[in-house]
Amino acid sequence: MGLPALEFSDCYLDSPQFRERLKSHEMELEKTNKFIKELIKDGKALIQALKNLSTAKRKFAESLNEFKFQCIGDAETDDEICIAKSLQEFAGVLQNLEDERTRMIENATDVLILPLERFRKEQIAAAKEAKKKYDKETEKYCTVLEKHLSLSAKKKEAHLHEADNQVDLVRQHFYEVSLEYVFKVQEVQERKMFEFVEPLLAFLQGLFTYYHHGYELAKDFNHFKTDLTISIQNTRNRFGSTRSEVECLMKKMKENPHEHKSISTHTMQGYLFVQEKRSFVSTWVKYYCSYHREPKRMTLMLFDQKSGGKIGDEESFTLKSCIRRKTDSIEKRFCFDIEAVDRPGVITMQALSEEDRRLWMEAMDGREPVYTLNRDSQNEAMAQLDVVGFNVVKKFIYAVETRGIGEQGLYRIVGVNSRVQKLLGLAMDPKTCADVELDSTEWEIKTITSAIKYYLRMLPAPLMTYQYQRSFIKAAKLDNPEARVEEIHSIVHRLPEKNRQMLELLMKHLAKVASHHQQNLMTVANLGVVFGPTLLRPQEETVAAIMDIKFQNIVVEILIENHERIFKDMPVSGGGQGNSQLNLPRRRSADSKAPSCSERPLTLFHTPTFSEKDKVEKRNSVVVNSSADSVNCNSTHNWTRLNSLPTGDGDHDGLQLAKQNQPNSLQNPKVRSSMSTSTPPRKARALYACKAEHDSELSFIAGTIFDNVHPSREPGWLEGTLDGKTGLIPENYVEFV
Repeated sequence: MGLPALEFSDCYLDSPQFRERLKSHEMELEKTNKFIKELIKDGKALIQALKNLSTAKRKFAESLNEFKFQCIGDAETDDEICIAKSLQEFAGVLQNLEDERTRMIENATDVLILPLERFRKEQIAAAKEAKKKYDKETEKYCTVLEKHLSLSAKKKEAHLHEADNQVDLVRQHFYEVSLEYVFKVQEVQERKMFEFVEPLLAFLQGLFTYYHHGYELAKDFNHFKTDLTISIQNTRNRFGSTRSEVECLMKKMKENPHEHKSISTHTMQGYLFVQEKRSFVSTWVKYYCSYHREPKRMTLMLFDQKSGGKIGDEESFTLKSCIRRKTDSIEKRFCFDIEAVDRPGVITMQALSEEDRRLWMEAMDGREPVYTLNRDSQNEAMAQLDVVGFNVVKKFIYAVETRGIGEQGLYRIVGVNSRVQKLLGLAMDPKTCADVELDSTEWEIKTITSAIKYYLRMLPAPLMTYQYQRSFIKAAKLDNPEARVEEIHSIVHRLPEKNRQMLELLMKHLAKVASHHQQNLMTVANLGVVFGPTLLRPQEETVAAIMDIKFQNIVVEILIENHERIFKDMPVSGGGQGNSQLNLPRRRSADSKAPSCSERPLTLFHTPTFSEKDKVEKRNSVVVNSSADSVNCNSTHNWTRLNSLPTGDGDHDGLQLAKQNQPNSLQNPKVRSSMSTSTPPRKARALYACKAEHDSELSFIAGTIFDNVHPSREPGWLEGTLDGKTGLIPENYVEFV
């Protein structure tokens, strides 16, 4: 049953039946509107799905086109050639088909989506606007009519006539709007029969064109398909006979492997494990080795069977000798040592079995062992301040600063030890360093930071050297903060060049880390706690050294906070010694307690040998002379100045600094030649009581007299004799008599 026709004459009657018929038209328009809206949505989804399908098929076609068949042997049959090019043919057909699909998709929006949206917006939306206007005029007309009819008949004739005219105008306008609305509703109902269906027909025509194009492609492809089917069948038939032959040969190889050995120009070849000394550990690396007896040439190729790929380049050398390794001289079995003419050192190799080792030994004319093992593997495994070390540290620092400088607990949280050692070993191995990708998530930031600390700990000596370790500690103990900076500034510039460069690199980095302390929570103090024991580790682990850790931390804090001044500017003349008052060791009042362990010497007292005494006396000698320019040996201050000089491994630094603090008479060669070169025995009186904390120290009470008092090798301490026992005395606890 169709929609009833809307007569224009019914607009004047505006009967309930007219209103009911008009409502049925309005409901149909709303239904059509919703349907078109949903159809547009589904159409867009279909177009997107077609695009995705086209993209996937194009990717599939690209994969087919890129793959190239590789047949066994140096020539191919016609069938193999046909099969080999089949993937490119398949790709061509798919690409051609997708080109047509792309054209269809591009037209689909123009022929389907846009016309439907235009019909919905221009026609149905216009009918909705006409309905709103019609409803508004209906309400206005009814209101005016009700008001007019409520007028009293007693009103003046002129007033009533005016009211009648007004009602007639409103009624006439209502009838006009009603007619226009009825016209628009029926127009839209008729338009949808063609404007709605025509876009759908155009879209289907595009689909038919696409499928017809596929049909034409299939017809053109039919010839190649026939040839390919025949080639596949021929190849399958040949495979059956070939497989049976290969299987038969395989069985013969299983039964008699030695009778079917491949002929090779090599005298001996196979896998061997080679011992390699890496940065911190010895590792066994698997190589495929080939040996030619005639030129005595050994070739090694780094190869991992598990991954099935070549890892490194070939390495070859000329064999000098081959010696079997005794079982009790190494933990590994089946080992032998070889020496090369053009490669230093002994190369230890491990065969796969005892029989394998015997064959290698025979091929290389091996001998029984005669050993004199004197290797220092520990030193070989030590890290060094060389180009490799600098490059590794720079690489690690760059990774930390770019990836995780804001990570909480930076340098405080440690990484897994095995991962740390693996990273450092790979990074410092020339064969694998280039493959270490620190940007990868494989290496956590805590692993990288731990590797930096581990490298610094593995140096043969601490970065700030054993020689100046006590000097740095003593500088940190100065009362005046500025004096501490000046003294540390001076000592830093006495470090070896490489040590100072590495220290500068590290401090600059730690300053950047500290500048992000709000994110990583690593303040300068926290970094001092982490790096102090590493950079200033003592030569001997004693209680005194442990108590000095807090001063090690202070030194690192000063270096971080003042790194630009310390490393860029040269220290002032005198090496930080110019203000002797600022550089005096910390004194104690008369009622103070015995010195803490942090002020104890680092090493235990021992009586030096003759050569050691001579060196000490030369370094610490104070000349006594009756002239006005002679040194006043009764002055404790002079002892303090002399003992505050650094005592390094070499005498040059100590003597040079002592010369700077001596009076002119001591620097005059003529005067110096007439002076004594050793300190006469002196006596000293204890100002305060002191209890020994080590066997090397003396215990005493205030007023005790010491004999044979002279400077100690430890800064801030004297050596003296009490009741026949010689030991160490705190310098600031006594005065000379």
